[in-house]
Amino acid sequence: MGRMHAHPDKKGLSQATLPYCSLPTWLKLTSDDVKEQIYTLTKKGLTPLQTRVILRDSPGVAKVNFVTGKKILRILKFKGLAPDLPENLYQLIKKAVAVQKHLERNRKDKDDKFHLIMIELNSPIGFIL
Repeated sequence: MGRMHAHPDKKGLSQATLPYCSLPTWLKLTSDDVKEQIYTLTKKGLTPLQTRVILRDSPGVAKVNFVTGKKILRILKFKGLAPDLPENLYQLIKKAVAVQKHLERNRKDKDDKFHLIMIELNSPIGFIL
């Protein structure tokens, strides 16, 4: 730590950065093709996270941002297909419902009572259910 703070002109340069990435030469998809795939997968009912995983695995699009210049959620918002709830809030609600169902069957499970409280505190709106 002393060496980093000893030189004022080099302070704060040690941070993680994404490497410069250009499109791979073997990728034949255009920006419009990727956007159309995003629209069709979203209309099938997939979340943006699931869409990203499918695009990564099938056609080999490592990052949608490199191909289209926008993130998946911004593409969906522009088209009007964005989900009502953010992805992380949806996953918190889903987890809280699963824990509540478990607590209905196992009322004396104090560990999961504590974890349910922690899940509800993690949500930005407090007690969600």
